[in-house]
Amino acid sequence: MIEVRNVWKEYGDQVVLERLNLTVKEGEFCSMVGASGCGKSTFLRLLLGQEQATRGQILLDGQPLPGEPDAHRGVVFQRYSVFDHLTVLRNVTLGLELSRAKFTGRLFGAQRRRARDEAVAMLERVGLGAAADKYPQQLSGGMQQRLAIAQALMMKPRVLLLDEPFGALDPGIRRDMHELLSDLWRESKLTIFMVTHDLKEGFTLGSRVLVFDKVRVDPQAPGAYGARITYNIPLDRSRESVSAVHLAQAAVQGASSFEAISD
Repeated sequence: MIEVRNVWKEYGDQVVLERLNLTVKEGEFCSMVGASGCGKSTFLRLLLGQEQATRGQILLDGQPLPGEPDAHRGVVFQRYSVFDHLTVLRNVTLGLELSRAKFTGRLFGAQRRRARDEAVAMLERVGLGAAADKYPQQLSGGMQQRLAIAQALMMKPRVLLLDEPFGALDPGIRRDMHELLSDLWRESKLTIFMVTHDLKEGFTLGSRVLVFDKVRVDPQAPGAYGARITYNIPLDRSRESVSAVHLAQAAVQGASSFEAISD
């Protein structure tokens, strides 16, 4: 589904990513882990179309990835990307209205009722059915993140991009969100890319773990080399895969302390 061919990303003299090569099948859940500043979020922005590769190509179904974000790609950030002046229900229906009524931005009659029914069903699915008439500021952090996920899924994207979506949540709420995301992934067969600083989260949720790291470092020119995908681990839980998981965990923790990775 997605093919990354020799992708580099540079900002002037600073090389952030170099020589990325990757093939991802539809329906995979790719967790991206590694030390801070190693280009994970930059790669996510390349997948979103928010930024363009300096060199190389990213292909979707064999065609160059569209240069701007589109309906095929949904995104959820760590900060809750919701509209405070709209109710929970309006937050979720807004995307449908804007896509289906491009000139007026509002639906009417039967179309409006259908959109509302779809939004209500989605809110029920993410556990927000009883909060449809509330405003985001009346919700807890975990509930606001559920709302952000509902917004993204309403557009029925093929690829869901998550940039540390649970980093600001308390441990108990994070566990609930992990269960929700796992259920949604299994049901929808979405292809998911998730950036996380939490190794346990990455290895628990992902069907594949991508470890980003800088393998070349020049103390005299710290920006001369970029990060690569140093481990690409399918988590099939076979004996060989589990050994690879342990090896990758040791490698990531050896590159910098676990506290530094999960700060």
